Amino acid sequence: MNFRIITLAWKKWKKKPTNIGGNDFMKKIILIPILILLSATIGFFVWKYFAIPVIIITSFNECAAKGYPILESYPRQCKTPDGKTFTEDIGNELEKADLIKIDNPRPNQLIESPLFVKGEARGYWYFEASFPVKLFDDNGFLLGVMPAQALGDWMTEDFVEFSATLSFAVPSTLKGRLVLEKDNPSGLPENSDELRVPVLFKEIAEEPKESMDAKIFLSDSRFVGEPYFDCSRTIAVERQVPKTKAVAGAALEALLRGATEEEINQGFVSNINSGVRVQKLIIENGTAKVDFDKQLEFQVGGSCRVAAIRAQITQTLKQFPTVKEVIISIDGRTEDILQP
Repeated sequence: MNFRIITLAWKKWKKKPTNIGGNDFMKKIILIPILILLSATIGFFVWKYFAIPVIIITSFNECAAKGYPILESYPRQCKTPDGKTFTEDIGNELEKADLIKIDNPRPNQLIESPLFVKGEARGYWYFEASFPVKLFDDNGFLLGVMPAQALGDWMTEDFVEFSATLSFAVPSTLKGRLVLEKDNPSGLPENSDELRVPVLFKEIAEEPKESMDAKIFLSDSRFVGEPYFDCSRTIAVERQVPKTKAVAGAALEALLRGATEEEINQGFVSNINSGVRVQKLIIENGTAKVDFDKQLEFQVGGSCRVAAIRAQITQTLKQFPTVKEVIISIDGRTEDILQP
């Protein structure tokens, strides 16, 4: 359409006698580049606002979210208009089907704490009628761990039903994985095995778009066993938390996710049980009152560990200038908690 305008203008100009020395000729000479510029400008805005964006699909979830056809196979497959096929991640369920089967949760199921886990496994998957169940988020943080218990005689090669109830900390990602480990008292790598089940966390609606820096305080275990070792000694490590005004709460949640594998290898550990949740946090008049669920003191004993737990929580909150004192409670109790 724009080129047609230019053509008509050119023909109209050609029909008129040209006055080389007059103003008409100069006006026509100036008009042509103006029309070209106008045409280019219109074309640019049409392209910018009406062009169809290029959609790049890289996973089954992205393909499914766009509404492309899904083949009802197992695992499911999604096909894009350009012929690409993406397969749903179901972990290694099919590979381990003759060793262990899980009924709940199913792959890619939305889960929340506490999580009820059930299924069946061969008797040799257990040791002393149990095996470990662990939950990780996609950043590798161990959110919770609990033994699954056999619901029948495990001294067999047949399948034996199991169950476990797993409380877990607030995840840092939308996705995670449930790991059901074969109990391996020997510790030998050749005897280890695991079932991995991808899951989605119900309380994380979407991956955080913005983040901010915060510190958590881990126990420094590098000098354990030395004379005058201070059980309350901590070390600050950096964490990325979702951007929020409630940064103290976000830092506490990061603390409850524990240490990374690299930090543990360096001697920086968390003495706080996995799966602990903050029930309430109030900061007023320089005092932070934080209430945890009962998982905080589950099977906790020894004065050194109690001191380490208190130090981790206190120092993580005291990094903020509005906090001068910390009061810890469990289910509202302050007097008889975290006993040595």
